[in-house]
Amino acid sequence: MNKNNWTFIDLFAGIGGFHLAMHSLGGKCVFASEIDKNARETYKYNFNYISPEIFDENLFNDDIRSISPSEIPDFDVLCAGFPCQPFSQAGFKKGFGDNDKSERGNLFFNIVDIIEAKQPRAFFLENVRGIVNHDNGRTFKKITEILTDELGYSFYTNIVNASDYGLPQLRPRVFMIGFKNDYKNNFEFPKKLPLKFNMSDVWGGYCSREIGFTIRVGGRGSNINDRRNWDAYLVDGVVRKLMPKQAKKMQGFPDNFHFPVSNTNTMKQLGNSVAVDAIKECADSLVQYMNTLKKQNNIDKKLTKNKGEWTEIYAFIKLIHDKKLIMSNKDLTAQNNYLKVNKISTLNIKESCYLSTDDKVIIKNNKTEKIIKVSNFINNDIIKKLASKIKNGKKTFNIPEFDLIQDKLGISIIKGGNSYQKADIALDIENKDIQAKNEGFGIKSYFGNKPTLLNASGNTNFIFSVNGVSKNDIDKINKINTKTKLKDRIESIYKLGGSLTFYKIEKDSMEYNLSMIDSNMPNIVAQMLLQFFVNRTSSIKQNVRNVFKNNAINNKFEDLNSLKVKIKRLLLAILLGFFAGKKWNGKYIANGIIVVKENGDQLGFHIIQQNNLEDYLFDNIKFDTPSTTRHRYGSLILENDNKIYFKLNMQLRFLNK
Repeated sequence: MNKNNWTFIDLFAGIGGFHLAMHSLGGKCVFASEIDKNARETYKYNFNYISPEIFDENLFNDDIRSISPSEIPDFDVLCAGFPCQPFSQAGFKKGFGDNDKSERGNLFFNIVDIIEAKQPRAFFLENVRGIVNHDNGRTFKKITEILTDELGYSFYTNIVNASDYGLPQLRPRVFMIGFKNDYKNNFEFPKKLPLKFNMSDVWGGYCSREIGFTIRVGGRGSNINDRRNWDAYLVDGVVRKLMPKQAKKMQGFPDNFHFPVSNTNTMKQLGNSVAVDAIKECADSLVQYMNTLKKQNNIDKKLTKNKGEWTEIYAFIKLIHDKKLIMSNKDLTAQNNYLKVNKISTLNIKESCYLSTDDKVIIKNNKTEKIIKVSNFINNDIIKKLASKIKNGKKTFNIPEFDLIQDKLGISIIKGGNSYQKADIALDIENKDIQAKNEGFGIKSYFGNKPTLLNASGNTNFIFSVNGVSKNDIDKINKINTKTKLKDRIESIYKLGGSLTFYKIEKDSMEYNLSMIDSNMPNIVAQMLLQFFVNRTSSIKQNVRNVFKNNAINNKFEDLNSLKVKIKRLLLAILLGFFAGKKWNGKYIANGIIVVKENGDQLGFHIIQQNNLEDYLFDNIKFDTPSTTRHRYGSLILENDNKIYFKLNMQLRFLNK
């Protein structure tokens, strides 16, 4: 990646301090988001000619919660000065529990969703210093763990003053920078720089302070001798109040940066902005390090993988050994029939592995063909050993035996890079019912935690409007923190005479996809979620019965069986067809699944036995409870429309087998 050939997105963009800094280093902005209408006006006024594409192509978003990560163009660096009020004294330090003003305390997790889906090369986050010690350090620890343990990024942090990089302003802020595939782990923040000018230069007269106070939002007018003073300065012996001209210079904005809003709004916008020069100096180091990482990783990238990634390789190798895929019934036990496997490949390797009737395989690509005897390095003992090592592995780890097998085969068995794919492996198969090539199969493994059918994210949040509860009840209900807090919070709403009415799914893509199955499916699933969280009916099979029995969907169906049929179709569509964050075209993009059991055996399902697969899913899928903090649900929210809402999240997981 050349210094002048990289892209970034600008989240919680404000008036564009990050944009100015990144653009000056050669970065191209491909997406921006800002909710404040006055800040949006200033942003567009100044960047309409620098980054016209984001305005022309409707990529200047006004609420980060409204867009799915799949709708954001690919990019290299994520920039975000996410809302600081929940972690500052001004916001009463509510942190992740701040559900006022569009749940601003939880918006960090929108950043997480985007990083998880788009896998950028790096991120650059900024927030107030108070976030480090908020909630006795637990908030910052949570942020660090999510970015490192869950997302796999390195994490570097430093408290930076604007004055550290040339600007005459204190403004201590926490800078957080991280990189994907950072095996060097030696990024350093740039050395401090001397002031480029001082407060006397800012005022154009002698100022009693060389470095100014932190520019803040609100509370102007304190006496110069008040310890809370931040905007009064003694200049040439006269007390003067900070105005936009001085504040703009202290924040590092150029003279030709204009504010098409009132002075009051200008000061608010500058108080909410980042110090441009500090961002630029640290971003310059970020880009240089990112370039170095790309070169180094091409040379010595570590061969560590998680359980899921190793299982995909395991399935590939076991199929070479077995040369067949035994079909399963709905109870996950072997049937008497099987699919003969003639060829195996993944979606992003050039080679294909053709299986012969003896112990040989033929590895072919467009140019070469080689025959390999595999019995010497793939046998029952090896298969059992590989299964044991995967089951006993922790986080990401290396299995040298796998590396040896891949070397002898002469191929690297890896899944395709497209995150929106249902198939982990492609097979040429045949039996008495079918003969097909390049049939896509997903892989579900019981080597680790029970596999998921639908992962939790902001895409799977269902929003309910809350009626009959006052604003004064919000904090009281949200403070309920029992082991069954979701159930207890919902019941507390009911006890106060309130009600929950399904409003919408947070992301349009998920609502669209469910409606493709049935126009009433969003409401059906919403009622199933209420049944789960209130009565703890996790089994889909039992949940459907209870929802129908309790008339929760207003007799939209003539009988229970018709409801079951629709839910079975939904589960199959989730397995083989759609992703929550992307609108579905109605087609399946895989044709079956391979289930890797805890003992290492593999069983298959294929669409030719659709009823069998649907019954298996209906009997073996349950609702699960993901983290309420991570996925931003389970609390009353006071929205900008002055109404109260409540979210429940949908995650589906396979039962134990």
